[in-house]
Amino acid sequence: MTADAATGFADHFSAHAAEYAAHRPRYPATLFDWLSRIAPGTQLAWDAGTGSGQVAHGLATRFARIVATDASAEQIANALPHPRIAYAVARYECGLPDASAQLVTAGQAIHWFDVDAFCAEARRVLQPGGVLAAFAYGHNRVTPAVDEVVRLHHDVTLAAHWPRERSIIFEGYRDLPLPIDEQVPPPLEMQEEWSLDQFVGYLRTWSATQRFLGAGGAPAIAQFETALRERWGDAPTRSVRWPLVIRAGVVH
Repeated sequence: MTADAATGFADHFSAHAAEYAAHRPRYPATLFDWLSRIAPGTQLAWDAGTGSGQVAHGLATRFARIVATDASAEQIANALPHPRIAYAVARYECGLPDASAQLVTAGQAIHWFDVDAFCAEARRVLQPGGVLAAFAYGHNRVTPAVDEVVRLHHDVTLAAHWPRERSIIFEGYRDLPLPIDEQVPPPLEMQEEWSLDQFVGYLRTWSATQRFLGAGGAPAIAQFETALRERWGDAPTRSVRWPLVIRAGVVH
């Protein structure tokens, strides 16, 4: 999810929107199974902060129609088309009629939002019994050796370059003032079988990585990637996992 100062969102991804679309992990089918079960229907969903459409495509496996919005024109331009997804550049005004949607989602996005403005629009477009769901992923898990060097890079080398909003993910979204009757989600995680090059591509989409590169950090990034290659070893691919943080429930 991205935007610029004129939209009221912090823009951390537009400059590398194509890389974001190519290297971000996919949400599990079990997430969309659960969301379709707790929603009062599967006719229409709004995906806010869609980025390049990862969540929207997952919703399209369960919902008849999806409106997917993002404040970044660059992200929308790189979104993968789908016959049941209507993409639009927008911040919180999704353009849907009142009480028309059964589900509103924000995947890896709500920590960048004006939460009150977003929730007001979600209330407007959701029908009675409609569900609002916000979810995100933080630290990944590969192997203890890989995880150690990645966490050091994340917590130390990139420490000064992380936007403050990202810390909301690691707090489990628990302090977000969401107007929902909370449902307890199942334990879910994202998983990819990636080569080292695919994993490095993902790490380079981090907002802090891009900020650090822009500040002249390329030598340190190269040093980290060399250390990562040594820790990765000869395996052509490895499982990369991200536990999901999820808050969801009927809007009141």
